[in-house]
Amino acid sequence: MSSKTMTAGSSGRLRFRKGILDHYPDVLTRAALDALEALAGFNVERQRIMRERIERRAVRFRENRRIGFLDPAAPIPRTTLTVQQAREGRFDGSEIPHDLQRQWVQGTGPATRPRATVEAGIRNVAYALLSGADGWMFDGEDALGQVDAMSLDNQRNLMVAFARQEAFLRVAAAVAAEMNAWSSGFFGREIISDWKKQLDFTTRIYRPRGLHLDDRHVRDRNGSGFSAAIVDAALYVVNNHRTLTGEGRSIVLYLPKIQTAEEAALWHDILSALEQHLGLAVGTVKAYVLVEQIEACYQLMEIRAALGPRFVGFNTGRWDYINSVADALAWDPGFHNPNIDAITMKYGYMRVYEDRVRRAVNTPDRNGRCALWQGGMQPNIPVGSEKGIAVGMKRAVAGGESEQRGGASGKWVAHWKMVHIVRPVWEKAGADNQLGRAFPPLTYEPKDADDLILLEPAPRTVRGARDLLSIALQYGNAFGRGFQAAAIKPADYFGNDDELYLMEDMATGEIRLSILWEWLHKQARFTADDPSSGVRAGDAFTPAFFERLMEEEYEKLQRAGNRDVHDDSKATTLPIARAIVERYVKSPFKAPWYIDLLNLNLNNHDLGRANQRIDAYLTAFGRDGTRLTENPDFG
Repeated sequence: MSSKTMTAGSSGRLRFRKGILDHYPDVLTRAALDALEALAGFNVERQRIMRERIERRAVRFRENRRIGFLDPAAPIPRTTLTVQQAREGRFDGSEIPHDLQRQWVQGTGPATRPRATVEAGIRNVAYALLSGADGWMFDGEDALGQVDAMSLDNQRNLMVAFARQEAFLRVAAAVAAEMNAWSSGFFGREIISDWKKQLDFTTRIYRPRGLHLDDRHVRDRNGSGFSAAIVDAALYVVNNHRTLTGEGRSIVLYLPKIQTAEEAALWHDILSALEQHLGLAVGTVKAYVLVEQIEACYQLMEIRAALGPRFVGFNTGRWDYINSVADALAWDPGFHNPNIDAITMKYGYMRVYEDRVRRAVNTPDRNGRCALWQGGMQPNIPVGSEKGIAVGMKRAVAGGESEQRGGASGKWVAHWKMVHIVRPVWEKAGADNQLGRAFPPLTYEPKDADDLILLEPAPRTVRGARDLLSIALQYGNAFGRGFQAAAIKPADYFGNDDELYLMEDMATGEIRLSILWEWLHKQARFTADDPSSGVRAGDAFTPAFFERLMEEEYEKLQRAGNRDVHDDSKATTLPIARAIVERYVKSPFKAPWYIDLLNLNLNNHDLGRANQRIDAYLTAFGRDGTRLTENPDFG
């Protein structure tokens, strides 16, 4: 494809892929293009801050340095506040809007499907808005595939659904009947009595991509990548703010992958500029922050303060956070994670992380306002054998009960079928939220810093290694096919309906490779014998054993039925997923993101070309820390 220069607005700072403007005139409207032009200058700042991210990481690796708390006297960049003022709550936070006061269950998922028509893709929005969830985070990030122009399909479908266009209402009526048929069999009752009225219930929330990603269809006029975060946020707000506010709804975003208060302040500045451009009051756009990065957990109050009048709450996302811990400690030869399934929210550093988040949201600002804590993801799906579903749903409810007792005002689910399974936990408790619940104040002592990387004894087994590798391969394959959220389970459980599929997204792919890299390059030791492989407790995870597991797990996927591994992927995207996994795990230095290598190979089914792109990425990053994040097929 070739590109053409656009001169939207006065400066003409942006370039668009050929054909995109013609195919999406309803999304890339003049108003949307003008807003993008108005925000384009922030891309340079975003690039600088992302370079500094990588530089901090490199210094930590080079100097064997752990992340620490900030100097209390230090200023928070891009704000007028100091770290100490933020910690003491000497800033103006946000009131919690009426439609966020009760968020017992928030569902998550994208608003489209790969290569789908509007009528097919918009079914996702119908399921969400009819689910009974208090809020639904329509995902533009970890769960949204990026093949072709899915990011723009996602935006289009939200516009059509929120405006209740005829195409959406027609789909919603059919989907409501399907949902009631399922619930009648599962619960013995219908869950939707009036589908048109039900469409009003759920708070609309949107998650843009993180600051670390470039958009696939927009570039800076100088040829460099342009922020996917700016594109996503601008298109969502510009195209939907009148519909949302006209119905008395809040404009709410989930901000992902924030690592520092400076990054939060950049987000605040971007959104403030967007509000000014649209004639909205500062703070109109409200924001949750996903605490997905360990560095953010050392700056929780600073992040709250930096977002000030728009910050409404934190979310404790388990998978990304584990990945960030593994990445931050990749230089430490003594830091070895256990099996992924052992790292629950009750495990060591995860328990400490959750505790700091709940204490941070319950620290009042100078107006006495606290913030919300939304619990993490429930990835189970009630699809499988009667026994498997019973066990999985019992586990899901127990997880919700634990978070509710701990102080969460609600939690996430990855599928609409889970809403009415988890919701009774909060209905029984009764309170709309747990704002201002009393917890000990945050402290910033050396022990607090150490506890954020606390390891505890837990299994590290061959079964655990197989699961990491099988899911990593399957996830990479799903990503290449456009399913950035996919129902997956390890190959050894294919055909076993007692073992439920879990909804996996980009975060779960990231952590699998992080831990595999860690185990291999730090020679982590297995904690138990595995007679089938000949491994004994105390044996190291060696390169030779990794190669053996790769051959065995890959062969299982090649033999799998179409239900688990689509047949048309076995000679296209699956070999590319294998190449990425092998190169990432075997690389002597740890790449920062699995998604970088996957993004470089979207819409590519040529293994030779994939290997060239993997080589180019690893060479550039190994040379000077450069991440190749621009779309190689842009022009």
